[in-house]
Amino acid sequence: MKRVAAILQLLRPHQWLKNLMLFFPPFLGGTLLTQGMVVKGTIPFILFSLASSAGYLVNDLLDREADSNHPRKSSRPLVSGTASVKTAQILSVSLTACAVISAVFVGTTFTLLVLAYLTVSFAYSCCLKNIPVVDLFCIATGFLFRLMAGGAVFNIRVSEWLFLSVLLLSLFLSAGKRLSEKQTLGDTGAASHRKVLTHYPDGFLDGVLFMTGSAVLVTYTMYTLSHNFLLYTVPLCCFGLLRYILRVKSGLSGDPTESLLRDPWLLVVGAGWGLMVGWGIYGG
Repeated sequence: MKRVAAILQLLRPHQWLKNLMLFFPPFLGGTLLTQGMVVKGTIPFILFSLASSAGYLVNDLLDREADSNHPRKSSRPLVSGTASVKTAQILSVSLTACAVISAVFVGTTFTLLVLAYLTVSFAYSCCLKNIPVVDLFCIATGFLFRLMAGGAVFNIRVSEWLFLSVLLLSLFLSAGKRLSEKQTLGDTGAASHRKVLTHYPDGFLDGVLFMTGSAVLVTYTMYTLSHNFLLYTVPLCCFGLLRYILRVKSGLSGDPTESLLRDPWLLVVGAGWGLMVGWGIYGG
């Protein structure tokens, strides 16, 4: 059982929540409840989940030494020894091959997006995570690839304002995650665990957080103007952004998935947004 638990921890299934981004285009486009649409998106969701787990495995393999200096990540399977390096290597290769080969049967555009996601993910783990600002954009592109993949799978055009909103929100969350790590690790811990943090001057990540948060509010508001019923979700968006900033500045985890699942206010806001949008699109 310990071996199974360690493998599940390596795969990080809770992070698959991010792959729900694939369903945003049909959900916001009003076609998600059309017969067969959810089924149509199930395989792509699974394939992106396999691809994201492969990316996490490669990252853990390359970060073993650095993770040993982290107060929380030192308990990860590869560092603690509950899972072997060979197991992680076999899993990463198998998941990557399965995701790419299976993606071919979904469609060409989807396959290219999966390949692009894996390329950026592996490049990030190998070297790009050590380059300031580039690391933020690498994390953000992961969300964009999911969004565009959803548009490709369901044959729905992603609007410019939605694209910009997701891009800026992703940068906002990336900056929050980095700022949270910088605050938790301190200067000594940052130098030994995540070197890129030492290249961010004091106040820079705060500035990125506030700038992108403000920009998200503007682009999302512009998106809602073409969908009148969505305008009433803007206050929820504003509350969620401010709550996340408060969470990060209070020294809590800035990981987007953990923040959503562990912060009851953010969970309520997320659920409330989904219900309001769903009622506005499908309830009329």
